[in-house]
Amino acid sequence: MRILLIGDCSGVHSTLAHGLRKLGHEVCVASDGGGWKNYPRDISLTRKDNSFIEGLCCMMRIVLNLHRFRNYDVVQITHCPFLRLRSERTLPVYRFLRKYNKKVFMGAFGTDHYYVKACVDSGIYRYSDFKVGERPLDFPYNVEDMEECLRGGTVRTNQEIASTCDGIIACLWEYYEAYKPHFPDKTTFIPLPFDVEHVSSSDIRPLPDKVNFIIGVQSDRDQVKGTDIMYPILKDIERKYPDRCTVRKVMDLSFSDYQKEISQADILVDQLYSYTPSMNALLGMSKGLVVVGGGEEENYEILDEKELRPIINVIPSEEDIYNKLESLVLSKDMIPDLSAQGIAYVRRHHDHVKIAQRYLDFWASR
Repeated sequence: MRILLIGDCSGVHSTLAHGLRKLGHEVCVASDGGGWKNYPRDISLTRKDNSFIEGLCCMMRIVLNLHRFRNYDVVQITHCPFLRLRSERTLPVYRFLRKYNKKVFMGAFGTDHYYVKACVDSGIYRYSDFKVGERPLDFPYNVEDMEECLRGGTVRTNQEIASTCDGIIACLWEYYEAYKPHFPDKTTFIPLPFDVEHVSSSDIRPLPDKVNFIIGVQSDRDQVKGTDIMYPILKDIERKYPDRCTVRKVMDLSFSDYQKEISQADILVDQLYSYTPSMNALLGMSKGLVVVGGGEEENYEILDEKELRPIINVIPSEEDIYNKLESLVLSKDMIPDLSAQGIAYVRRHHDHVKIAQRYLDFWASR
């Protein structure tokens, strides 16, 4: 089968491509590499910044590569928008893909109209990165996203793509719940793919003399990820227990550099507003780190996971975050068991080859 994957979110498509190739399929990934994260791709659609000139250059790269986006059995785009262009400018490319390929699928992999609408207008989530209870999280980044996704060009673009594509694949429980009410017959959930080839029980963390925390910060999304709240609490814990723990913050690293940095830690502090572990959390667990972040019961239920509970789940409450981080310092003997559970969890639910087969099965069924 010939497969084209356009766009990338946290390396989902580049990892999926690796699994699909293992199963004998011809795969092409066209993306900007996730910007500074620099994920691998076959066709580079890089855009250096948001300037008008770079926008024109990006459009030119896309136009020059259009002839390479034809005659595939399956095309999948990450979400809306799937290119580094304004959403409405991606519609002609989407229509081209529909015209010149057999099937086109959309991933529900990130912030778009249906997810933001679910966060703001529905009672699906107890909290989200847009709203906690009845309190809106009106960060500048969020205000911009809400304007675009609820009133801007993303609305019409997302509606057209979701309505006309052959199927929608959600990679997280949150995104599945956002799409299911609108497209119940064409939406499915498939977990994130993760390359498990080098995931080994030898990476299980031993009982540390001193607990080493690491937190990764995206400078432009600090508030959205909740690291603006969690990092100061981590520093409070470090000041209280200087002989028992250390805290390291890393910012805006490429994927390869980030992997090296987290390998030295015991505990990875991830997203605050998530119900489910992200690719970042899976990376941490695959290396034996204990993850503090999104691990609500909804995540385990959609996976039908009855035994493993490797993630220290935190909710948007400073008291809850502090208590759980402090507990890890004072009860560090739990680290080896949670580390072992995390490795088992990634192997059981996110094996990139098994996930690739689930994609193939869904694509074939439509």
